[in-house]
Amino acid sequence: MTEITFDDFLKVDIRVGRVTHAEAFPEARRPAIKLWVDFGPEIGEKKSSAQITAHYDPETLVGRQVMAVVNFPPRQIGKFMSEILVLGLSDSIGEIVLISPDKDVKIGERLH
Repeated sequence: MTEITFDDFLKVDIRVGRVTHAEAFPEARRPAIKLWVDFGPEIGEKKSSAQITAHYDPETLVGRQVMAVVNFPPRQIGKFMSEILVLGLSDSIGEIVLISPDKDVKIGERLH
């Protein structure tokens, strides 16, 4: 693993947001869900495509707080523009489990 400096870490802007809308993304090559996440007035609402269908349904995601990298350049996923990278970890069989704070926090807060 390559070591990074603290300044390198500070370049990655990881924030907490709240899912405002979610829907299935059947056109994706791998099963995915489209997410709209509100990061508050400084950043606003951003979109993401997430391969999280093993553990989540779109209707259960609305209102949930999630962690995401908000300063990657947008990426085209089929006909959908993904603007953020929602963060998760692999479970024992490689399916993604979302990362979120264990207590409700103000949306837009930065990870530190």
